[in-house]
Amino acid sequence: MGLIVQKFGGTSVGSIEKILNVAECVRGEKERGNQVVVVVSAMGKSTDQLVNMAKEISEQPNKREMDMLLSTGEQVTIALLSMALNQKGLEAVSFTGWQAGIMTEPVHGNARISKINTDAVQKQLHAGKVVIVAGFQGVTEDGEITTLGRGGSDTTAVALAAALNADKCDIYTDVTGVFTTDPRYVKNARKLLSVSYDEMLELANLGAGVLHPRAVEFAKNYNVRLEVRSSMEKVEGTVIEGEATMEQNLVVRGVAFEDGITRVTVLGLRNSLTSLSTIFTTLAKNQINVDIIIQSTTEEGAANLSFSIHTDDWIPTLNVLENNKETLAYDQLDAENKLAKVSIVGSGMISNPGVAAKMFEVLANSNIPVKMVSTSEIKVSAVVEEKNMLKAVEALHEAFELGKIK
Repeated sequence: MGLIVQKFGGTSVGSIEKILNVAECVRGEKERGNQVVVVVSAMGKSTDQLVNMAKEISEQPNKREMDMLLSTGEQVTIALLSMALNQKGLEAVSFTGWQAGIMTEPVHGNARISKINTDAVQKQLHAGKVVIVAGFQGVTEDGEITTLGRGGSDTTAVALAAALNADKCDIYTDVTGVFTTDPRYVKNARKLLSVSYDEMLELANLGAGVLHPRAVEFAKNYNVRLEVRSSMEKVEGTVIEGEATMEQNLVVRGVAFEDGITRVTVLGLRNSLTSLSTIFTTLAKNQINVDIIIQSTTEEGAANLSFSIHTDDWIPTLNVLENNKETLAYDQLDAENKLAKVSIVGSGMISNPGVAAKMFEVLANSNIPVKMVSTSEIKVSAVVEEKNMLKAVEALHEAFELGKIK
């Protein structure tokens, strides 16, 4: 008997019919003799609906109350799935995140899991029951409900798999695996049979919505066997593992993209030695994540600093910087919205020089101006205008011959 953790996303549980389909999938795993823990997201677009209702009341809702509100979405799904399994003759019990022992840091809206007490889950598994856990949520030491950020159900599933020492964690979604890019936008995108933890972590961080970055981090750190699979089709998925075993000839293995990027520029920083640390420490204390960073020096000896953030953080970022203007000692702020980030990813870049040059040549030939650049050993990212995002993705996907994978 093995222990399997299954995770089903919002589209996979978006209706009663789909929940019944999930119940069949769970029953199949149970009938193979395995213990099963199921992690689910909120149904369909219900989280978006809750967010919209909150924003009808306040443009900047209280973060604690948002966690109270958003955590209800998953609770609907766990109860309905438990009912469906019991109706099919399988004993099942549903747990909220805190009932399942998922403890988090005291941060609302984007908390990290600090530890998991698996006693309650283990007790029900030993009793022969299927345990259904609400994803995306946990509780602090003080009993405050928290959420893990969008896509946090992936993190819940992989963290539970690690804590329970599960044999496998299957992430069920509305696609059949991890593709070279999003097949909804690029018709000749191809499914990869395997992807390394490092490549998947870059893809997830750069906008590929198949897996949450923290989930990949957990999988890598605890060596969790992970597979992305379809909840609707019984086909082979994509295995996430230490080193990809297939398509080794590919230098670039994926093109990721993300819209909703804003570039913030801080002009005239007068104390360039300490201003960088002060600015980013101040932003970090306010839970604002910064991505690409560029600094330049003026003829007068001052510094100009540009960095990219998610557009959702644009107003809070400007407020923080303006409220600390005297301490930060700068002249003025500037911001540019309606930007996007396009990235190429592949572990083969390490041993193949010229990949970045080819990327920028492709973008130049497509008349796509580049606003900012970021690189690592296995990825190159470029910030472009949002209107050019898909054009850039298609050009890069074709140039690196990703549509030719068999």
